[in-house]
Amino acid sequence: MVNFKMLFESTRGKADIVPSAHAIARGLADDGGLFVPQSFPSVRLVDIKAMVGKSYVERAADVMGRYLTDFTGDELMECVEGAYRTGKFDSLKIAPLREVNYNTAVLELWHGLTAAFKDMALQIMPRLLTKSMAKTGALYKTAILVATSGDTGKAALEGFADVPGTDIIVFYPADGVSEIQKRQMATQKGKNVSVFGVKGNFDDIQKGVKDIFSDKEMAERIAKDGYAFSSANSINFGRLVPQIAYYFSAYADAIEKGFAKPGELLNFVVPTGNFGNILAGYYAKEMGLPAARLICASNSNNILTDFINTGVYDRRREFYRTMSPSMDILISSNLERLLYLVTGKKPERVRSFMEKLAEDGVYEINSEELEKVHGGFFAAWVDELETKETIGRIFSDYGYLMDPHTAVAWRSLEKYRLLTGDDTCSIVLSTASPYKFCDSVLSAIERDWKEKDGAEPMELLRELSQKTGTKAPLNLLALERLPVIHTGVIEKEDMAQAVLQSLNIKE
Repeated sequence: MVNFKMLFESTRGKADIVPSAHAIARGLADDGGLFVPQSFPSVRLVDIKAMVGKSYVERAADVMGRYLTDFTGDELMECVEGAYRTGKFDSLKIAPLREVNYNTAVLELWHGLTAAFKDMALQIMPRLLTKSMAKTGALYKTAILVATSGDTGKAALEGFADVPGTDIIVFYPADGVSEIQKRQMATQKGKNVSVFGVKGNFDDIQKGVKDIFSDKEMAERIAKDGYAFSSANSINFGRLVPQIAYYFSAYADAIEKGFAKPGELLNFVVPTGNFGNILAGYYAKEMGLPAARLICASNSNNILTDFINTGVYDRRREFYRTMSPSMDILISSNLERLLYLVTGKKPERVRSFMEKLAEDGVYEINSEELEKVHGGFFAAWVDELETKETIGRIFSDYGYLMDPHTAVAWRSLEKYRLLTGDDTCSIVLSTASPYKFCDSVLSAIERDWKEKDGAEPMELLRELSQKTGTKAPLNLLALERLPVIHTGVIEKEDMAQAVLQSLNIKE
């Protein structure tokens, strides 16, 4: 363990500087900003080489312990072992690295309970949160609010269901998730669980949750009943820090497999909408991960591609519903953490960007700041036809079946190589099982396949398994036997009322 104290400050500069337990317990800083570490701990090449041959639990505890310095080694290990124990993931490697061809490997992050990469963080976050609450002396119950574009919701529900001292309320776009994703959330058991479909897109829902967080009157109202708000979205550093760990684990596995020599620079390709997953990679690179370029992969909602290429962030554009719904986002919350770094940690400048985004829908960074962005990132976007073509082609050429989000990343890597001539060995982050998007994947691997009217998601699971000779995750197959519990669909204006209703707080 490290022998210094890591402290966290707000991206907007008007909140207290706190240790990690306070940052996790609060979720969002009091000034509306995001908590960021004051410095990056160093991971040397010798440290990474020492991870080779170790378990994922050991690697995760090592990396996370460098940030969570107010946790004892035993406390952290208890959290990590509980999160990544046998039975919660269907691979002993937890996040296995799969070589697909000579210079491209896939980091499979979807072997957990909900078949999506969010399990990597949301199996451990409830444990970190409950310990953080105890460390801060908090006597209140925690109301966890979650805005989800698909995968975070189920992973958060699975992680927080029946956790003492917490209630979790999940909002998802009623018409913006896959049928499997919807079924996963609608069947979730737990005495402390509430789920609502919302008439709107993810950005509407994310704004609604942030508005509730920043409503002081609402906070005072729930406090009278013994509650305080917190978040399980990646705006909470407790969600972000577990994601940093799997970048180092992937590199250690690359060495172990002979895919990379120790110290060799690799590219990492990340499908992302809210910028949390790729930001974790950027933090890892700042710590010492031998990463050459982080390739930011977007679908038709290509606001991040435009920002990275031009420095202009403009959400005043058409919103598209795509076959990769977890990236159907136009307001990328975690980008604020990157802005804080590229501005030279100038909170007043970050505040101005966020104000312009809220008021005008657009902001622009300067050329010096954009140069810093270009130093770490390349960005590309992929349309629906390209996504589908990539799924079919990679399955045909290599026998590797991928979901639409992974296909967006793979195709973005191909575009990067075509434009730059850079043939560096690369790791594509695979964020979901193809079985969460059966209709899209089936239509990609069979040109003449047409979805049957009224086809049940479970029928499509079995059909995809039969046609590809692959196995559907058992947790997805089990959905067929589970009763639907949550059926509520609300207007976006009614989210605050839904929170009060879920917490049994009277008018």
